[in-house]
Amino acid sequence: MISQPFIALFITFRWQDAVDIVLVAILMYQLYRLVKGTAALNIFIGIAFVYLFYRFVRMMDMELFSSILGKFIDVGVIALLIVFQQELRRFFLFLGSYNVVGGQRFTKALFSWGNESKHTKLDVQAVARACKNMSDTRTGALIVITRKNDLKFYTNTGDPIDAKVSVRMLESIFYKNSPLHDGAVIISNNTIRAARCVLPVTENTEFPAHLGMRHRAAVGVTENADCIAISVSEQTGNISVAHDGQMNANLTSEELKEYLEKQLAE
Repeated sequence: MISQPFIALFITFRWQDAVDIVLVAILMYQLYRLVKGTAALNIFIGIAFVYLFYRFVRMMDMELFSSILGKFIDVGVIALLIVFQQELRRFFLFLGSYNVVGGQRFTKALFSWGNESKHTKLDVQAVARACKNMSDTRTGALIVITRKNDLKFYTNTGDPIDAKVSVRMLESIFYKNSPLHDGAVIISNNTIRAARCVLPVTENTEFPAHLGMRHRAAVGVTENADCIAISVSEQTGNISVAHDGQMNANLTSEELKEYLEKQLAE
């Protein structure tokens, strides 16, 4: 005979329950985005399965089994902090990279919804020309263009520049004998904020092995924040652009210009 609490579980449904379900769905989606394509994904799925099974066992009033699983769940919190150290860091970095107080709506950041009327300012022609020139001379480069946030966390890792974007400025920064060439340039509102910035690299196991650290950093920073990253290969001179963790490789300067104009107009 089915117990009364079991029946009440399907009859009673408050508005708080709906909010609870939505918040859990958002949290699970963002966690999945962080571990997608990494070795931690299988661990995440396994832990989620164990937890759901634990909730089912408790609902069925299987006291002995639920107590055993409960001990694993309690100890598993510490294991999660160790196993998902990098993913948790990226998650909290994601939360802190949006300026909620300054008018950036957090719900838009979570869902990537909402049409922003403010477009990012950038001299696209100068960036495309600089990348073309550096591609011809096989000069390695990594350029990050901010969108909804200014990437202060990464900007503070480099040397401040605060100069207007120009072809000569970008080429001089990434010149092989320049002390600023090693690292990334971060551009915000057509201003080079800093150079020699340190970026996170992607941990995606499916990332092409023939691509170097610049490309990994370009994809890695776009996985953590809403920005566009351009990389120029020092070995091949190929131009690539990354956004939202996805990379488009072997672009011409015209294709790069069209891509930037399209992305920055959204």
